[in-house]
This record gives sequence, C-alpha cells and structure tokens, in this order.
Amino acid sequence: QVQLVESGGGLVQFGGSLSLSCTLSGSMLRFYHMAWYRQTPADQREFVARITPGGITDYSSAVKGRFTLSRDNSKNTVYLQMNSLKPEDTAVYYCNTWPTPQPSWGQGTQVTVSS
Repeated sequence: QVQLVESGGGLVQFGGSLSLSCTLSGSMLRFYHMAWYRQTPADQREFVARITPGGITDYSSAVKGRFTLSRDNSKNTVYLQMNSLKPEDTAVYYCNTWPTPQPSWGQGTQVTVSS
C-alpha cells in the first residue's frame, strides 16, 4: 500500500550538483526511518544514506562529505542533496523504508555524471 516516487535525477558534469526527492504515499513519512540506495546494471544495489524519523543521518563512506540527506515530514518527502558529483555516482537512485524495505520499490531516478 505504501508507494514511493523518486525524482530529480538528470545529467550533470563532474563536480556538479543535483537534488533528489522521494515522496511517500499511503502512509505518513514521519513513521519511518528512510534510506537511499543506488544501482547500476553491473552492480548490486548499494546503500547510500539513511535518516531516522527524528532526522539523524548516516552515510556510506563513498558519499560522506559530499551528499546531505534531509526530510520534510509535513510534505512526506525526503531529499538527497548531492554535491561534488563523480562519474562513479552514476546510477539509478531509489528510496525505501529502513530497516525493512517496502516490497514494491519505486521507479528510481537516473543520475548520470559526465567526465
């Protein structure tokens, strides 16, 4: 019943920035610990960052210091601000609940970083 919709991806140059959004429907975001993941065709889905209902964040070593996760519970939306982007960040980005993901994932949003 919970649905997740990611948006905000696009094409950006090396060193550039993008801001992703994830909107949850069918429930209230404030109930959930949320996480961002990313995936390329050649790789497993990779953890990127997570945020508790109260706003405490945790980041993977690959993105720590470059990405910032935030949430607006009144809008049922979590954000991922991505700075200093690298070609290695190119992937489809997904959000989901933590620690148990919803069985139905969103469509994801494509991020492509050119060199």
